[in-house]
Amino acid sequence: MWSDNETVRDLVNFSQVAEIAAERIVGARGEPLSMGISGDWGVGKSSMMKLLRNSLEGRDEIDVRFVEFNAWLYQNYDDARAALMESITAAVVEQAIEKKDTLAKPALEKAKGLLKRVNKLRLLGLAGSAAVDYFTMGAMTPFVAGGMAAFSGLTDGNVTGEDIKEAKDVVAQGLTDGKSLLDDAESDEKAEPTEETPRKVIQAFRDDLEETLNKLDITLVVLIDDLDRCLPKTAIATLEAMRLFLFLKHTAFVIAADEGMIRQAVRSHFDGVELDADLVTNYFDKLIQLPIRVPPLGTQEVRAYLMMLFVENEEGLGEDSKDRLRAAVCNRLGQSWEGKRVDKSFMLEQIGECPSALLNRLALAERIAPILTTSPKIKGNPRLIKRFLNTLSMRMSMARIQEVSVDEEVLVKLLLFERCGDKDAYAEVLRAVNEADDGHPLMLADKEMRVRGDSDLPPLEKPWNDSFHLNWLALDPPLADRDLRGALYVSRETHPMISRADELSSDAKSVLDMLLKMTSASTTVKEEVDKLSTLEIAQVTDAVLLKARQETTWGTPNILNAMQVLANASSASASLVIAFFDAVPTTQIKAPLVPRLANTEWGKQILASLNAREDMKGSAHRAIQTAMKGKG
Repeated sequence: MWSDNETVRDLVNFSQVAEIAAERIVGARGEPLSMGISGDWGVGKSSMMKLLRNSLEGRDEIDVRFVEFNAWLYQNYDDARAALMESITAAVVEQAIEKKDTLAKPALEKAKGLLKRVNKLRLLGLAGSAAVDYFTMGAMTPFVAGGMAAFSGLTDGNVTGEDIKEAKDVVAQGLTDGKSLLDDAESDEKAEPTEETPRKVIQAFRDDLEETLNKLDITLVVLIDDLDRCLPKTAIATLEAMRLFLFLKHTAFVIAADEGMIRQAVRSHFDGVELDADLVTNYFDKLIQLPIRVPPLGTQEVRAYLMMLFVENEEGLGEDSKDRLRAAVCNRLGQSWEGKRVDKSFMLEQIGECPSALLNRLALAERIAPILTTSPKIKGNPRLIKRFLNTLSMRMSMARIQEVSVDEEVLVKLLLFERCGDKDAYAEVLRAVNEADDGHPLMLADKEMRVRGDSDLPPLEKPWNDSFHLNWLALDPPLADRDLRGALYVSRETHPMISRADELSSDAKSVLDMLLKMTSASTTVKEEVDKLSTLEIAQVTDAVLLKARQETTWGTPNILNAMQVLANASSASASLVIAFFDAVPTTQIKAPLVPRLANTEWGKQILASLNAREDMKGSAHRAIQTAMKGKG
């Protein structure tokens, strides 16, 4: 299995982008900087942040202190603005305490006073009581976030004594906490809180923080991640909190987020206000000085990524070998613009003696990399690729534990279709496997021949004619002649296995087996069919006609015996047989079929329909006309 967490193990040469970002922070020389790392979900933004931190930690030019803030973790538990302020302030105070022996006492006291200033800002954010804030539908303060359950009982139309008690407790706790914050602020500032406006408190906080950072001679790098996972309110609150710190000297903010999600959060925040696209974009752009987009993976990178994931899980290779391979792959990807490739040949050159299991997986990576890159439902997304491989690993383990014979390459191809293909087309394949006696999806045969150039048949129709399905059909191995029941069995968490035989009673199943074995007329089989109920005959007829669809030449195939027995036994079955022959291509109708149909009323209806076809020619046409004349 492969971990879904961010990593500092660079598999696709992202380190070069991280190095460039680190150079910009170093090159700012204490001037304020804000940087945005953007990209879709799962493309590697968090890993890019880790690589950036790794690069900065390895540099001697500046003294860096990091604050890692994940707004998503605070959602619904605390005010994101206050949490961010406390995280930043705590990091500065901790650094001041570490340097207390070399730091002047006034500077140390000013650093410690930053935490009390945060408390004052928290206090100013609690203007009005929790009850007023809640009932007026204002922005929720931390007290309201903690007391939502208590106040909800007062508004649900069923007020109880317990509801009132809980509400009183919340307000009492709010007053106690507020008094504590007020006492801290008074003791620190020696002034009445009402003498200071929020603007003055915020400016004083910024001045003290900037002065402390200057005295400490450090650059504070704040890494804000998972902002695009937050609800709009939390995302905007975090961005608004950043404005308290942005453009302070000795600070660098790095925000990882999907720009599309942030734009949506801005629209939600200004709900009811008409905003054009430029205004929404400008909100984020004004916060970010240096935008960096995580580069999407092309086929080269996806192939390298797959191969390195397989290398990471190979127990036969030591950690030193894996580290050397990672470096070689990243270096090679940096030369891909020259036409150099990371492929199986390159990997084998680097590995030397390659374990056989890994060799097979490297070959597999070569085959599936293009389709994982171009599939609209994966698009080379590293996180989705990992999840794809983890699902594959789980199903192979299930097959091993339950002793189900499954070819890994077949399972990979089916899993690709399940994840990326048209759902109706996939259901068609499943239905073909479930209904076939041998588990072969014969409906794929002509499709696979067409895309491989082995057929003169016309082009495929939707949905099979788009790029994904064409590439999937061309991907080895072909599946039309494979028994897929085992592969579908270990995939049944998404699609159950339901065959025609499963729907039949034991008597109907026994009759079906006899019908499928018929090579000539049989009174015994006819008698057994007559014993079945109307519903059972209909179910057996469906199963027989399903088998009949596999025939490509209609002279006197054995399945015709079963069809005749059923059509003679039931008018409903006769109607189904007539409809079946309406769909048989004219080129498949042969002259020997005609006498077999001419002796029954339902058979004569089929002949009349065939005779009316404009493309019916040759010996079959003459046989039909002769039979029709005999009827007259």
